Amino acid sequence: MISRIDLRGDALPEGPALRDLLPRADFDVSAALEKVRPICEAVHHRGDAALIDYAEKFDGVRLESVRVPAGAVAEALERLDPAVRAALEESIRRARLVHRAQRRTTHTTQVVPGGSVTEKWVPVDRVGLYAPGGRSVYPSSVIMNAVPAQEAGVPSMALASPAQKEFGGLPHPTILAACALLGIDEVYAAGGATAVAMFAHGTESCPAADMVTGPGNIWVAAAKRYFTGRIGIDAEAGPTEIAVLADDTADPAHIAADLISQAEHDPLAAAVLVTDSPALADAVEKELEPQVAATKHIDDRIVPALGGRQSAIVLVDSVEDGLKVVNAYGAEHLEIQTADAAALADRVRNAGAVFVGPWAPVSLGDYAAGSNHVLPTGGCACHSSGLSVQSFLRGIHIVDYTKDALADVAHHVVTLAEAEDLPAHGAAIKARFGWKVPEGK
Repeated sequence: MISRIDLRGDALPEGPALRDLLPRADFDVSAALEKVRPICEAVHHRGDAALIDYAEKFDGVRLESVRVPAGAVAEALERLDPAVRAALEESIRRARLVHRAQRRTTHTTQVVPGGSVTEKWVPVDRVGLYAPGGRSVYPSSVIMNAVPAQEAGVPSMALASPAQKEFGGLPHPTILAACALLGIDEVYAAGGATAVAMFAHGTESCPAADMVTGPGNIWVAAAKRYFTGRIGIDAEAGPTEIAVLADDTADPAHIAADLISQAEHDPLAAAVLVTDSPALADAVEKELEPQVAATKHIDDRIVPALGGRQSAIVLVDSVEDGLKVVNAYGAEHLEIQTADAAALADRVRNAGAVFVGPWAPVSLGDYAAGSNHVLPTGGCACHSSGLSVQSFLRGIHIVDYTKDALADVAHHVVTLAEAEDLPAHGAAIKARFGWKVPEGK
């Protein structure tokens, strides 16, 4: 059901050489880019009419309007199962606790007497949030996108999610109910690349946004790449990943369950176990079969995900080598289930989120840990972070110098300008002092 990679016996290579030995899904955004280009251009030129045509083509429903009526959003919340409502409310509460603490404050540095630089943080003006609605429905993604944007102080936000034929062309009612709980009343029935294009260009019903965030399939990722530079994006999210670093103290039933939990997202989902214990590897493989047989989405998602080239059990000589492997892999989600899990977690350098010990599974982070589940995939954790309040803020430097403060450093500025053969830069300083540069200190 799942392959093995044996890295025991020889010294592990460094950097890219080690990464090349590890499993990874094929996810060719470049190839998808050419397919989404005409879709994005159609939305640019035809606006709502193109969105309606594509909803009919891809979602099988002819919309009267792309904008979801506010009444439908409110009605979805009224009809929501009370238990689901309570779970969503608790998820929102915990996410707010964590994300509120991330907000940066304005800070002024007095560089010299009379010269200061202030860094202030300003939210983007408008954000388009995307919640997938293909194989599964993700009200949790509404929370993970909206809460940090709200805590950042974004003044305008809208959400898009695919039209659902069984709900009369509206997005899934649980998505709408989550919007209602978060106070989002601007919602659009648009999916995939069309939603990203709608936010990038704007249409008759939807004003353009400055930024688009949210997970999605390869078409969403390709559209984000297409519009990078025109709009800000969070990331080009690829298939979900879980890596588990475990030793012989770990419970194989827990590990098998956690690998399956991510495999059920998508046939390209990655499930990787890194261990120094062959006995644990055997036990996990033994646990996988009955647990897979007892769940849903077996043939269309879980089995191809676990059996794909992106998933494997990786055997190493020691937990220390395992740490090198998971740092090279840079997983979206990394669980550490070892005797010294907390100490090892502190040494992880590359991961979207780290889950420590047997009682912090990835599923907790997906819904109710308070952390954000929109995380870097495909090894991007070596240079990128998950979605946070900072994602929606821009740092602006405010430079304030008096005449004396400028005079004190003027000769250095002129010297550097001339060293770079940019005499006009120096002249802009000289002009302020009658073309005679003060000597400074």
